[in-house]
Amino acid sequence: MKRILIVMLALCSSVLVQAQEKLVPYGQKMAFGFQVGQYQEDFGIGINVTSPYFLQNSVAIRVRGNMMWHQHVLNTESTWSTYSNLSIGVIGVGGNIGNFMRVYGEGGALLLLPSNDFSSKRTEIGGYGLFGFEFFMDPHFNYFIEIGGAGTGATADRIPTSPIYSNGLIIQTGFRIQL
Repeated sequence: MKRILIVMLALCSSVLVQAQEKLVPYGQKMAFGFQVGQYQEDFGIGINVTSPYFLQNSVAIRVRGNMMWHQHVLNTESTWSTYSNLSIGVIGVGGNIGNFMRVYGEGGALLLLPSNDFSSKRTEIGGYGLFGFEFFMDPHFNYFIEIGGAGTGATADRIPTSPIYSNGLIIQTGFRIQL
């Protein structure tokens, strides 16, 4: 039984090493994309721009902008108020599997532009970090899934109990097109 496990581990390691050695440079150019996601309980849609990769195709810069919707009570009725968030972050590639999947981490600064309907502040600043997976359909197009967290300390101080918003879990998915 031990021998079978050792052989299986050796085969798996060999496959991963060969996959790393035969990488096709998918997704190394500048990219534009669209995402849908959720920051804590707030739904959002947005766009993103990724710089070309550098440092042996392992690091890039990403800028995002999202239009978010925060659900709250206004004048005794439930409503959705829009606000924006902008982020800039550094991507570090954790690895590639063949020429069809990339694993990465990303972290950076997050700027919120809250609505006057629920916040008295004009801006809130914080940070975010996430892990992502990109699935390449061809060298110029990929889908992605990301999960992570954000911390801004933002509170909706014009709403009773001043609930927090845009803090906690981030989940996003979308697509990117490489130029």
